[in-house]
Amino acid sequence: MNGSAAERRPRLVAVGGGKGGVGKTFVASNVATALAREGRTVIAVDGDLEGANLHTALGVASPRASLADYVAQREEDVAKLVVETPFANLGLIAATQAHLGAAQPAHFRRARLIQRLRTLPVDFVIVDLGAGMQHATLDYFLAADDGILVLTPEPTSVENAYGFLRAAFYRRMHLTLTSGLVRKLIAQAMDQRNEQGIRTPLDLVREVEARDPREARRFLHALHQLRPRLVVNEVGSAEEIKLGFAVKSVCMKYFGMNADYLGYVNRDVTARRAVVARQPLVTAQPDCDAAVYLGRIASKLAAGAAPEAS
Repeated sequence: MNGSAAERRPRLVAVGGGKGGVGKTFVASNVATALAREGRTVIAVDGDLEGANLHTALGVASPRASLADYVAQREEDVAKLVVETPFANLGLIAATQAHLGAAQPAHFRRARLIQRLRTLPVDFVIVDLGAGMQHATLDYFLAADDGILVLTPEPTSVENAYGFLRAAFYRRMHLTLTSGLVRKLIAQAMDQRNEQGIRTPLDLVREVEARDPREARRFLHALHQLRPRLVVNEVGSAEEIKLGFAVKSVCMKYFGMNADYLGYVNRDVTARRAVVARQPLVTAQPDCDAAVYLGRIASKLAAGAAPEAS
Protein backbone atom coordinates (compact mmCIF):
# COMPACT_ATOMS: atom_id res chain seq x y z
CA MET A 1 0.00 0.00 0.00
CA ASN A 2 1.24 3.49 -0.63
CA GLY A 3 0.48 6.76 1.14
CA SER A 4 -1.02 8.62 -1.82
CA ALA A 5 -4.32 9.06 0.05
CA ALA A 6 -2.77 9.89 3.41
CA GLU A 7 -4.03 13.47 3.41
CA ARG A 8 -7.67 12.73 2.59
CA ARG A 9 -10.48 10.67 4.01
CA PRO A 10 -11.15 7.37 2.20
CA ARG A 11 -14.55 6.70 0.70
CA LEU A 12 -16.30 4.12 2.86
CA VAL A 13 -18.38 1.60 0.92
CA ALA A 14 -20.52 -1.02 2.71
CA VAL A 15 -21.84 -4.03 0.78
CA GLY A 16 -24.89 -5.67 2.34
CA GLY A 17 -28.01 -7.64 1.55
CA GLY A 18 -31.11 -9.02 3.15
CA LYS A 19 -30.05 -12.67 3.09
CA GLY A 20 -27.07 -14.93 2.59
CA GLY A 21 -26.20 -16.35 -0.79
CA VAL A 22 -26.91 -13.25 -2.90
CA GLY A 23 -23.24 -12.64 -3.65
CA LYS A 24 -22.26 -9.86 -1.23
CA THR A 25 -18.72 -11.17 -0.79
CA PHE A 26 -18.43 -11.87 -4.52
CA VAL A 27 -19.41 -8.28 -5.33
CA ALA A 28 -17.29 -6.76 -2.53
CA SER A 29 -14.13 -8.70 -3.43
CA ASN A 30 -14.44 -8.02 -7.14
CA VAL A 31 -15.28 -4.33 -6.79
CA ALA A 32 -12.35 -3.88 -4.39
CA THR A 33 -10.01 -5.67 -6.79
CA ALA A 34 -11.31 -3.77 -9.81
CA LEU A 35 -10.75 -0.44 -8.04
CA ALA A 36 -7.20 -1.53 -7.17
CA ARG A 37 -6.60 -2.51 -10.80
CA GLU A 38 -7.68 1.01 -11.79
CA GLY A 39 -4.86 2.35 -9.60
CA ARG A 40 -6.95 3.23 -6.53
CA THR A 41 -5.61 2.27 -3.12
CA VAL A 42 -8.10 0.02 -1.37
CA ILE A 43 -8.55 -1.86 1.90
CA ALA A 44 -11.23 -4.56 1.94
CA VAL A 45 -12.71 -5.22 5.38
CA ASP A 46 -14.62 -8.36 6.32
CA GLY A 47 -17.41 -7.21 8.62
CA ASP A 48 -18.90 -10.71 8.90
CA LEU A 49 -17.26 -11.93 12.11
CA GLU A 50 -19.70 -14.83 12.39
CA GLY A 51 -18.96 -16.17 8.90
CA ALA A 52 -15.72 -14.67 7.61
CA ASN A 53 -14.81 -15.59 4.04
CA LEU A 54 -13.60 -12.41 2.32
CA HIS A 55 -10.00 -13.58 2.78
CA THR A 56 -10.85 -16.77 0.87
CA ALA A 57 -12.45 -14.81 -1.98
CA LEU A 58 -9.23 -12.78 -2.28
CA GLY A 59 -6.96 -15.83 -2.17
CA VAL A 60 -5.45 -15.04 1.23
CA ALA A 61 -4.65 -17.88 3.64
CA SER A 62 -6.36 -17.51 7.03
CA PRO A 63 -4.64 -14.46 8.56
CA ARG A 64 -3.71 -14.42 12.24
CA ALA A 65 -4.42 -10.69 12.62
CA SER A 66 -8.05 -9.79 12.08
CA LEU A 67 -10.93 -7.56 13.12
CA ALA A 68 -11.50 -9.99 15.97
CA ASP A 69 -8.43 -8.47 17.64
CA TYR A 70 -10.15 -5.08 17.67
CA VAL A 71 -13.36 -6.57 19.07
CA ALA A 72 -11.43 -8.31 21.84
CA GLN A 73 -9.51 -5.06 22.52
CA ARG A 74 -6.18 -6.71 21.79
CA GLU A 75 -5.45 -4.08 19.11
CA GLU A 76 -6.87 -0.56 18.81
CA ASP A 77 -4.89 0.50 15.72
CA VAL A 78 -6.85 -0.97 12.81
CA ALA A 79 -3.99 -0.15 10.43
CA LYS A 80 -2.00 -2.89 12.15
CA LEU A 81 -4.67 -5.41 11.20
CA VAL A 82 -4.15 -4.90 7.45
CA VAL A 83 -2.56 -7.84 5.65
CA GLU A 84 -1.33 -8.03 2.07
CA THR A 85 -3.29 -9.64 -0.74
CA PRO A 86 -1.97 -11.02 -4.04
CA PHE A 87 -3.05 -7.79 -5.73
CA ALA A 88 -1.25 -4.46 -5.94
CA ASN A 89 -2.95 -1.53 -4.15
CA LEU A 90 -5.27 -3.88 -2.22
CA GLY A 91 -4.97 -4.69 1.49
CA LEU A 92 -7.30 -6.76 3.66
CA ILE A 93 -8.63 -6.64 7.21
CA ALA A 94 -9.98 -10.15 7.70
CA ALA A 95 -12.52 -11.35 10.27
CA THR A 96 -11.01 -14.72 11.08
CA GLN A 97 -10.71 -16.30 14.53
CA ALA A 98 -13.61 -14.35 16.02
CA HIS A 99 -15.04 -15.13 19.45
CA LEU A 100 -18.44 -16.43 18.36
CA GLY A 101 -19.94 -15.70 21.77
CA ALA A 102 -19.36 -11.96 21.30
CA ALA A 103 -18.42 -11.52 17.65
CA GLN A 104 -19.60 -7.97 17.04
CA PRO A 105 -18.30 -4.92 18.94
CA ALA A 106 -20.68 -2.92 21.13
CA HIS A 107 -22.37 0.11 19.60
CA PHE A 108 -19.87 2.70 20.86
CA ARG A 109 -16.96 0.57 19.60
CA ARG A 110 -18.64 0.16 16.22
CA ALA A 111 -18.80 3.94 15.97
CA ARG A 112 -15.13 4.18 16.94
CA LEU A 113 -14.23 1.49 14.40
CA ILE A 114 -15.96 3.46 11.65
CA GLN A 115 -14.01 6.56 12.66
CA ARG A 116 -10.74 4.64 12.55
CA LEU A 117 -11.49 3.06 9.19
CA ARG A 118 -11.92 6.60 7.87
CA THR A 119 -8.35 7.42 8.91
CA LEU A 120 -6.76 4.66 6.81
CA PRO A 121 -4.44 6.17 4.16
CA VAL A 122 -6.27 4.82 1.10
CA ASP A 123 -8.81 5.91 -1.48
CA PHE A 124 -11.48 3.32 -0.66
CA VAL A 125 -12.45 1.13 2.29
CA ILE A 126 -14.83 -1.63 1.14
CA VAL A 127 -16.70 -3.36 3.99
CA ASP A 128 -18.28 -6.74 3.29
CA LEU A 129 -21.19 -6.98 5.73
CA GLY A 130 -22.72 -10.08 7.24
CA ALA A 131 -26.11 -11.33 6.15
CA GLY A 132 -29.25 -10.22 7.93
CA MET A 133 -30.46 -7.10 9.67
CA GLN A 134 -28.64 -7.00 12.99
CA HIS A 135 -27.88 -3.58 14.43
CA ALA A 136 -24.16 -3.96 13.71
CA THR A 137 -24.84 -4.65 10.02
CA LEU A 138 -27.29 -1.77 9.72
CA ASP A 139 -24.99 0.67 11.51
CA TYR A 140 -22.11 0.00 9.10
CA PHE A 141 -24.47 0.29 6.14
CA LEU A 142 -25.94 3.58 7.35
CA ALA A 143 -22.55 5.10 8.22
CA ALA A 144 -21.02 4.39 4.82
CA ASP A 145 -20.63 6.97 2.07
CA ASP A 146 -22.04 4.33 -0.29
CA GLY A 147 -24.32 1.56 0.97
CA ILE A 148 -24.58 -1.12 -1.72
CA LEU A 149 -27.51 -3.52 -1.43
CA VAL A 150 -27.00 -6.75 -3.39
CA LEU A 151 -29.99 -8.83 -4.44
CA THR A 152 -30.77 -11.56 -6.95
CA PRO A 153 -33.86 -11.95 -9.17
CA GLU A 154 -35.50 -14.43 -6.82
CA PRO A 155 -38.65 -13.79 -4.72
CA THR A 156 -36.91 -14.60 -1.41
CA SER A 157 -34.02 -12.27 -2.19
CA VAL A 158 -36.31 -9.42 -3.23
CA GLU A 159 -38.47 -9.88 -0.13
CA ASN A 160 -35.40 -9.85 2.12
CA ALA A 161 -33.98 -6.81 0.33
CA TYR A 162 -37.16 -4.88 1.15
CA GLY A 163 -36.90 -6.16 4.73
CA PHE A 164 -33.33 -4.88 4.92
CA LEU A 165 -34.35 -1.46 3.63
CA ARG A 166 -37.24 -1.31 6.08
CA ALA A 167 -34.91 -2.21 8.96
CA ALA A 168 -32.38 0.41 7.79
CA PHE A 169 -35.16 3.00 7.66
CA TYR A 170 -36.25 2.34 11.24
CA ARG A 171 -32.66 2.14 12.48
CA ARG A 172 -31.87 5.51 10.91
CA MET A 173 -35.02 6.97 12.43
CA HIS A 174 -34.20 5.58 15.89
CA LEU A 175 -30.63 6.93 15.79
CA THR A 176 -31.66 10.34 14.44
CA LEU A 177 -34.64 11.27 16.61
CA THR A 178 -34.27 12.20 20.25
CA SER A 179 -37.84 12.61 21.52
CA GLY A 180 -38.84 9.84 23.92
CA LEU A 181 -42.43 10.02 22.66
CA VAL A 182 -41.33 9.62 19.04
CA ARG A 183 -38.94 6.78 19.87
CA LYS A 184 -41.80 4.96 21.56
CA LEU A 185 -43.87 5.51 18.43
CA ILE A 186 -41.05 4.03 16.31
CA ALA A 187 -40.91 0.95 18.53
CA GLN A 188 -44.66 0.48 18.14
CA ALA A 189 -44.52 1.01 14.37
CA MET A 190 -41.94 -1.76 13.95
CA ASP A 191 -44.78 -4.15 14.73
CA GLN A 192 -46.58 -4.22 11.38
CA ARG A 193 -49.85 -5.10 13.15
CA ASN A 194 -49.67 -2.12 15.52
CA GLU A 195 -52.88 -0.56 16.79
CA GLN A 196 -51.99 2.91 15.47
CA GLY A 197 -52.56 1.72 11.91
CA ILE A 198 -49.00 2.55 10.81
CA ARG A 199 -48.37 0.15 7.95
CA THR A 200 -45.56 1.79 5.98
CA PRO A 201 -42.50 3.87 6.84
CA LEU A 202 -44.12 6.88 5.21
CA ASP A 203 -47.16 6.40 7.47
CA LEU A 204 -44.74 6.72 10.38
CA VAL A 205 -43.20 9.91 8.96
CA ARG A 206 -46.66 11.47 8.70
CA GLU A 207 -47.46 10.42 12.27
CA VAL A 208 -44.23 11.99 13.54
CA GLU A 209 -45.00 15.19 11.59
CA ALA A 210 -48.37 15.38 13.34
CA ARG A 211 -46.88 14.89 16.81
CA ASP A 212 -43.51 16.68 16.62
CA PRO A 213 -42.80 18.74 13.46
CA ARG A 214 -39.26 19.58 14.61
CA GLU A 215 -38.35 15.91 14.97
CA ALA A 216 -39.96 15.22 11.59
CA ARG A 217 -37.77 17.85 9.90
CA ARG A 218 -34.67 16.35 11.52
CA PHE A 219 -35.55 12.90 10.29
CA LEU A 220 -36.45 13.96 6.76
CA HIS A 221 -33.03 15.61 6.49
CA ALA A 222 -31.38 12.34 7.55
CA LEU A 223 -33.60 10.32 5.24
CA HIS A 224 -32.60 12.38 2.21
CA GLN A 225 -28.98 11.44 2.94
CA LEU A 226 -29.88 7.74 2.88
CA ARG A 227 -29.35 6.72 -0.74
CA PRO A 228 -28.92 2.95 -1.11
CA ARG A 229 -27.09 1.75 -4.22
CA LEU A 230 -28.64 -1.34 -5.82
CA VAL A 231 -26.76 -4.16 -7.54
CA VAL A 232 -28.70 -7.06 -9.06
CA ASN A 233 -26.53 -10.17 -9.19
CA GLU A 234 -26.94 -13.30 -11.33
CA VAL A 235 -29.12 -11.67 -13.96
CA GLY A 236 -30.22 -14.07 -16.68
CA SER A 237 -32.54 -12.03 -18.90
CA ALA A 238 -33.47 -8.53 -19.99
CA GLU A 239 -36.57 -8.79 -17.79
CA GLU A 240 -34.43 -9.50 -14.72
CA ILE A 241 -32.29 -6.44 -15.43
CA LYS A 242 -35.42 -4.35 -14.86
CA LEU A 243 -35.63 -5.55 -11.25
CA GLY A 244 -33.26 -2.78 -10.16
CA PHE A 245 -35.57 -0.13 -11.56
CA ALA A 246 -38.58 -1.74 -9.86
CA VAL A 247 -36.85 -1.76 -6.47
CA LYS A 248 -35.73 1.84 -7.01
CA SER A 249 -39.35 2.83 -7.63
CA VAL A 250 -40.57 1.04 -4.50
CA CYS A 251 -37.85 2.71 -2.43
CA MET A 252 -39.28 6.12 -3.29
CA LYS A 253 -42.95 5.17 -3.03
CA TYR A 254 -42.75 3.10 0.16
CA PHE A 255 -39.74 4.50 2.04
CA GLY A 256 -39.21 7.96 0.57
CA MET A 257 -35.64 6.92 -0.32
CA ASN A 258 -34.04 8.02 -3.57
CA ALA A 259 -32.11 4.85 -4.40
CA ASP A 260 -29.59 4.45 -7.22
CA TYR A 261 -29.45 1.45 -9.55
CA LEU A 262 -25.70 1.06 -9.62
CA GLY A 263 -25.61 -1.88 -12.02
CA TYR A 264 -26.14 -5.58 -12.56
CA VAL A 265 -23.96 -8.66 -12.96
CA ASN A 266 -25.07 -11.36 -15.35
CA ARG A 267 -25.16 -15.07 -14.50
CA ASP A 268 -21.86 -16.48 -15.73
CA VAL A 269 -20.39 -19.97 -15.28
CA THR A 270 -16.89 -18.49 -15.12
CA ALA A 271 -17.89 -16.67 -11.91
CA ARG A 272 -18.44 -19.99 -10.16
CA ARG A 273 -15.07 -21.26 -11.38
CA ALA A 274 -13.31 -18.16 -10.06
CA VAL A 275 -14.95 -18.56 -6.64
CA VAL A 276 -13.83 -22.19 -6.45
CA ALA A 277 -10.31 -21.12 -7.50
CA ARG A 278 -10.31 -18.45 -4.73
CA GLN A 279 -9.74 -15.67 -7.22
CA PRO A 280 -11.68 -12.49 -7.99
CA LEU A 281 -13.39 -12.86 -11.36
CA VAL A 282 -11.98 -9.52 -12.55
CA THR A 283 -8.48 -11.01 -12.42
CA ALA A 284 -9.26 -14.65 -13.25
CA GLN A 285 -11.37 -13.89 -16.35
CA PRO A 286 -11.20 -10.11 -16.88
CA ASP A 287 -12.80 -10.24 -20.35
CA CYS A 288 -15.93 -12.21 -19.47
CA ASP A 289 -19.21 -10.30 -19.36
CA ALA A 290 -19.69 -10.54 -15.57
CA ALA A 291 -16.18 -9.19 -14.95
CA VAL A 292 -16.82 -6.30 -17.34
CA TYR A 293 -20.04 -5.40 -15.51
CA LEU A 294 -18.28 -5.57 -12.14
CA GLY A 295 -15.61 -3.26 -13.55
CA ARG A 296 -18.31 -0.81 -14.60
CA ILE A 297 -19.74 -0.78 -11.08
CA ALA A 298 -16.28 -0.09 -9.68
CA SER A 299 -15.73 2.71 -12.20
CA LYS A 300 -19.01 4.37 -11.20
CA LEU A 301 -17.94 4.31 -7.56
CA ALA A 302 -14.54 5.72 -8.50
CA ALA A 303 -16.23 8.51 -10.41
CA GLY A 304 -18.22 9.40 -7.30
CA ALA A 305 -21.54 8.98 -9.07
CA ALA A 306 -23.96 6.22 -9.86
CA PRO A 307 -25.63 6.63 -13.27
CA GLU A 308 -28.57 4.40 -14.04
CA ALA A 309 -27.76 0.84 -15.12
CA SER A 310 -27.58 0.27 -18.83
